[in-house]
Amino acid sequence: MNEMRKKIGLFFGSFNPVHIGHMIIGQYFTQFTDISEVWFVVSPQNPLKEKKSLLDSHLRLYMVNLALEDDPLLRTTNIEFSMPQPSYTIDTLAYISEKYPEKQFVLTGGTDILPTFHKWKNYQEILGQYKFYIYNRPGYEPGEYSSHPSIRFFNAPLMEISASFIRKAIHEGKDVSYMLPPKVWLHIVDMGFYL
Repeated sequence: MNEMRKKIGLFFGSFNPVHIGHMIIGQYFTQFTDISEVWFVVSPQNPLKEKKSLLDSHLRLYMVNLALEDDPLLRTTNIEFSMPQPSYTIDTLAYISEKYPEKQFVLTGGTDILPTFHKWKNYQEILGQYKFYIYNRPGYEPGEYSSHPSIRFFNAPLMEISASFIRKAIHEGKDVSYMLPPKVWLHIVDMGFYL
């Protein structure tokens, strides 16, 4: 019965800003795995990240919507916006699974989440109840999770583009237009974000 439910990949992130690396990963999971859609879960505040460099959550959500509006397999969700802050993955999973019982949710992410995974609230419970589809990222090893039954690893295209690199480049007046979805780049320039 479980396998008959539509499999949805949940891609959690600050998306500060959303960039082509995020887009490529989202598309990879819909095209090269059994995931039907990827939902970009925009996190208002990640408990493990500093808040000072974070653009307002609604501005980040708007840019993710701009980036994904022409792709029916990639969606945005603001489900964490109505939840207590900071948001914890275990709480979001419980809420989203209850709201959409007809769907099967899989967490997606890069190997860079694994070194701090033990710091996630109730991380063992998450591993016991949900599957993870993890793409390899340069410089990060699976470690103790390499043969975990709840985790599958994928060799998605390797990119070393990061949101922090993009923010720094924009602040320094560099043209990084090819690293962002075109509508997102134009919006950032128009609004003067990250200067």
